[in-house]
Amino acid sequence: MRVKQISVFLENKSGRLAQVTRVLGENGINIRALAIADTTDFGILRLIVNDPELAYRVLKEAGFTVSVTDVIAVEVADEPGGLARVLAVLAEANINIEYLYAFVQRTASAALVVFRVEQLDEAVGALQAKGVRILAGEEVYTL
Repeated sequence: MRVKQISVFLENKSGRLAQVTRVLGENGINIRALAIADTTDFGILRLIVNDPELAYRVLKEAGFTVSVTDVIAVEVADEPGGLARVLAVLAEANINIEYLYAFVQRTASAALVVFRVEQLDEAVGALQAKGVRILAGEEVYTL
C-alpha cells in the first residue's frame, strides 16, 4: 500500500524546475502528481511518477539531490466533507500528517490525496479499518 515519492532538492534559480522536467521527459517518465514546498533560497519538489526507480536514477545521474520517500495515496470522496472524514480517522488514531497534496483521478467521484505520515503502517491500518480505500503504488503509477 506504499507509493514511492521522488523528492528533489532545488535551488531557487530560474530554469531548475524546467531541467528536472526535461530530464524526466527525455527518459519517458510521466509525472502523475507534484507539489513544491519552497523557501527564499530553495525548494523541495515532490513527485509521483510512473517509474520511480528510473526517475531516481536519471535525476541522480543528472546531478540533482534526490531521495525516495514512502507515502500513501488515499481515495477521498469528491464531495464536501470528503477530506475531513479521512483526516478525522487519522486524528482519532493520533497519527500526525507531515504533509499532503492531492490530484484528481479520471473519475468524477473521487480525488486522490497523497499523505506523508509519521506512522505509515498504523495509518494504513486505521484507514482500512474505516473502509477508506488506499491505492497500491502500481495502481497510482498507471493513473
